Amino acid sequence: MSQLPKVERSPQQKKLNRLIERIEQQKQELAAWKNAQADIQNYTRNMLLPVYSELHTVLFEQLDTLWNHLASDVFSKVDLAQIDTKIADLAKMLKKSQMLTSAQKEQVEKVDTFYMQHAEHIRAKKAKANSIQNHELAETVEQNVDMDWENYEYDFAQYEAERERAKQLKLQEKREQAAKMAAQSLKTVYLKITAMIHPDRESDEAKKLDKTELLQQVNDAYTEQDLFYLLKLQLQLETNKDLSSKALSSEQVKFYQLSLEAQCQNLQSQLEEIFASFHLSSHINTKQLKMSDVYKVIDKDATELKQQLKWEKERLKHMKKVSGVEMLLGHGVL
Repeated sequence: MSQLPKVERSPQQKKLNRLIERIEQQKQELAAWKNAQADIQNYTRNMLLPVYSELHTVLFEQLDTLWNHLASDVFSKVDLAQIDTKIADLAKMLKKSQMLTSAQKEQVEKVDTFYMQHAEHIRAKKAKANSIQNHELAETVEQNVDMDWENYEYDFAQYEAERERAKQLKLQEKREQAAKMAAQSLKTVYLKITAMIHPDRESDEAKKLDKTELLQQVNDAYTEQDLFYLLKLQLQLETNKDLSSKALSSEQVKFYQLSLEAQCQNLQSQLEEIFASFHLSSHINTKQLKMSDVYKVIDKDATELKQQLKWEKERLKHMKKVSGVEMLLGHGVL
């Protein structure tokens, strides 16, 4: 039996096939990561949460110790400013903690509120003191036709922000267009496939049974709006036909390409959500991330956290004495 001649496909159709292969790979990756997600999250909790819990407790003790030191009159104004900054930073960080007791959270909230009110008071005083100067400066800027560096930087930042917004808007419009095209294409592809495989037109009983099963899968895919499956099947069926079969039009290829690109983005977003659920602190390239890499990163994070915990305990030990605080201040490691 002679082989059928190969159907030459356009560059667009070849790109379509590459997109289909990419989506197939993404689906497999997504399924694998979903299966492993619970195990990785459990491993993360077992390795990191106990260390985080102890670390947050130590940091709270630092906050509480320094807060009590504020009543001492041995520190200079400069030293007190550094201590205030340290306490405010600790309060801001610990306010987000889910590992403190109710009493500890209440204390953190009290300290954080104090420093926020203090900062607001300082800002109000500065704003009042500079109001006249700022008003005169604003009038000068409005009247001055020469662009100074400050205005240039502001205008450039504004331009960059507007360009980014326009870029995001264009991307959103492209996705909406792809979704609309996908909806339009779904029925077209479905009708073409059912016309090609309709079991009623098959005289061979074995083939008729195969086509009946295939038609059921097609109906299920159409119900689930799975354009990817239907398009892949259509291309396979058309490839198996001879050269007299009508190739996809360039417009169809364009529609399908946009739809598949949107699905690619959607699958990648799902993968990114899974990676985000691991709460890895180390910077990693998620595009080439392997499961073995995740466990290595978690182990690395745990090692670094334990080292930080060790140092924070040592720092707390010095903080308990006024002389220790002075030593930390003197070395710039408060």
